[in-house]
Amino acid sequence: MKQHDGVAAVILAAGESRRFGSPKQLAQLDGQTLLEHVLQRAATAGLIPIVAVVPVWLTRPAAMDDPRLRWIRNPYPERGMSHSLRLGFAALPPEVGAAIILLGDQPRVPAAHLAAIIAARGSRPLIATRVGTRLVPPVLIERSRFSLVDEPRGDVGLREILAAVPDDVQAVDAAEPMPDVDTLADLDAVRDG
Repeated sequence: MKQHDGVAAVILAAGESRRFGSPKQLAQLDGQTLLEHVLQRAATAGLIPIVAVVPVWLTRPAAMDDPRLRWIRNPYPERGMSHSLRLGFAALPPEVGAAIILLGDQPRVPAAHLAAIIAARGSRPLIATRVGTRLVPPVLIERSRFSLVDEPRGDVGLREILAAVPDDVQAVDAAEPMPDVDTLADLDAVRDG
């Protein structure tokens, strides 16, 4: 897939994996970690740079020796998703015009869906994935609205940001499921799916 100038990826992968029981970032799926799957999806979509917000203990995968990747360690994962969002967006260079937020535990996001989100640019400053009636990640935010990630505190994520500015959101329907892996049962379901 071609490179999309000005569109970056911010991958949120610094969570504490409480429901999973062990670090999700290291959970294996088809010979790769969950996070490696997401990193690969972002690279395939041509997103530059790829900013991964991770726990301080997580080492960069040798397989991702890629100059596009920026490895940002979150020393305070207990501060929640909002803190990871701020760290990720602070790492974006000024030439980035938009960023797609991906979750490190969502390994089955199709490259075609990321392309559809990018193709929807220009209508509104936020483009979210719609599954049924819910708006979920991946979400694209144009630079003009990057300040939205500075507002939330605690374990507040994208849902609250999107709900606060509904007139600014364009929805792109998910053509296939993109489940989060929150528990071991979820991982088994993704393997079987």
